[in-house]
Amino acid sequence: MSSFTTISSDKLARLIGTANTPALIDVRTDEDFAADPRLIPGAVRRSHQDAADWGEEYSGRSAIVICQRGLKLSEGTAAWLRHVGVSAEALEDGFEGWKTAKLPLVPAAKLAPRDAQGRTVWVTRARPKIDRIACPWLIRRFVDPNAVFLFVAPSEVVAVGERFNAVPFDIENVFWSHRGELCTFDVMVEELGLATPPMQRLATMVRAADTGRLDLSPEAPGLLAASLGLSRIYDDDLAQLEAGMTLYDAFYRWCRDASGETHNWPTNKAKP
Repeated sequence: MSSFTTISSDKLARLIGTANTPALIDVRTDEDFAADPRLIPGAVRRSHQDAADWGEEYSGRSAIVICQRGLKLSEGTAAWLRHVGVSAEALEDGFEGWKTAKLPLVPAAKLAPRDAQGRTVWVTRARPKIDRIACPWLIRRFVDPNAVFLFVAPSEVVAVGERFNAVPFDIENVFWSHRGELCTFDVMVEELGLATPPMQRLATMVRAADTGRLDLSPEAPGLLAASLGLSRIYDDDLAQLEAGMTLYDAFYRWCRDASGETHNWPTNKAKP
């Protein structure tokens, strides 16, 4: 049972993918990480030995610390973080417990390199509509909450990626792109180990709206309409992305928690 200093895998799984996800800090030893180089979605690797140096970066925030089995490394690091003003918990049973529960794990080898501030940097074409909003949402909610997205002229995406160490996506002839009938969002979901049933349902919606095959998903016309509407409201791509984050938060939570719910009005109409 969770205490005020620990959190269960089930409870953490409900937080991941939402705007309220705490900072996730993986403090497994290098040896344990090498044995299984995957991460709980959104987690960042830090050394428990340097917690005194980096702990204050999380001051005033909530954090969950992950070690191999939820014992000394996560307990000790979480205690140190609480000492510097972080609301920190240790993950019960650690990485091994999460893996045993068959919850999503992201292969570290698939992650983009991080810049000097620890952020992943991505680049794509300007004036996003669907895939180029859905993919940043996925990255920020499940890979790197601090990810940077550069929107540039289509002809300059590859060159900007090379000069600014940014990973290109949703253009032709790069790793993160359409494959056959799959759109870039589909590819990211599969490659990053995030193919849960709710995410697969969302991916079908995105693919249907992005590729004009609206028959694939009853919800796709709504997603397409909302996406095109946002593109008309915002001239600034980054402002559009921020608005799109809320849009995809809502669609994801519907896929995860509310797809079986119906609505009618009036609910309290008197019977004759």
